[in-house]
Amino acid sequence: MDKNKISSVFKIPTCFLLGILLSLIFIKPLTAETFSLPGDYLVISIPKKTEYLTRLRQYPLDYLMEWNDQIYLVVSPAELQLLQELNIPYAPENLESRESTPDSFTIQTSLNGAYHSYAELETELFTLEKANLEICRLENLGQSVEGRNIYALKISDNPYLEENEPGIVFLGCHHAREWISVEVPLLLAKYLVENYNLDSSIQNLVNQSEIWIIPLVNPDGLEFSIYFYRYWRKNRRNLGHGLFGVDLNRNYSYQWGLDNIGSSPDPSSNVYRGTSPFSEPETRAIQTFMELHPNIKALISYHSYGQVILYPWGYTDEPSPQDDLLSFLASSMSQKMEAVDGSKYTFGQSGASLYLTNGDTTDWALGVYGIPAFTIELPP
Repeated sequence: MDKNKISSVFKIPTCFLLGILLSLIFIKPLTAETFSLPGDYLVISIPKKTEYLTRLRQYPLDYLMEWNDQIYLVVSPAELQLLQELNIPYAPENLESRESTPDSFTIQTSLNGAYHSYAELETELFTLEKANLEICRLENLGQSVEGRNIYALKISDNPYLEENEPGIVFLGCHHAREWISVEVPLLLAKYLVENYNLDSSIQNLVNQSEIWIIPLVNPDGLEFSIYFYRYWRKNRRNLGHGLFGVDLNRNYSYQWGLDNIGSSPDPSSNVYRGTSPFSEPETRAIQTFMELHPNIKALISYHSYGQVILYPWGYTDEPSPQDDLLSFLASSMSQKMEAVDGSKYTFGQSGASLYLTNGDTTDWALGVYGIPAFTIELPP
């Protein structure tokens, strides 16, 4: 992807950062035989019609994105059969097969171009810290299943002090294939440090708050999606029997495993929630971080795709006690985003929109810590 295109997307969350911090202080039929190997996945699209989405709402599916009145999903043979039983028309979008073990994988994607790999991101973060020691401190929050570090960059005027200032945390890449969700928080960090001495509003923002950038929650999954299977979603937990991965955004404790709609107990599912809340070191790292920083007053989790701002609750279509505030803030963000370059982000409660989720990051942030939390679904 052209870096200028990434940068143009980045302008939008910058406006949001300023706004929220300052307010704090369909159709060729296919069959299961389409798949050559057990465990293969297929990307399909269905028309975005209420009758179809209502039928699917009771099932834990892997939604890839929503775009141009189409819903895109990554489906297994069993899930393809489900669509047929529900009389939902679908169309194949991309046929890529994968085998059950990493050793037999072949590279199915070009390298990641202007997007960052784990190593490239690590280098960028260390370079950013070194060049801006007066306002930056890089922390290692812990390690992933495969031993990669999970980094957090603190941006503040006294980065080595714990001050009684409001904090905000920006999270990227819970889901491996969502490469752009790494880039936006990273570019946000770079924008802040590069403009600290050039823009008084940025300087005041940094001086009066603690801004935390955690651009890569799922480093193992990201690497796997780059080098082996582009549509990989989960982490790389070895579950045995040739199965891998937990959906990190179903592994948080609040309403974890409430039902088998908002997440799945099936290890072969792309929305498998794990054996227990915080069973994965990646989510435990975020849990520990939040426990150590009680001054965090808002949380933003970047995902893709959809161009939408979502807020809790995700586990139900009933509104949260803070629904009025969350709706106001989401509306304000949407207006600020559109003012930059005309990009229109819709907004709404997560559980009342496309599908239900349980055990996700933003429900946890609101339910446990009582803070405003948003999922920003970036555009394709």
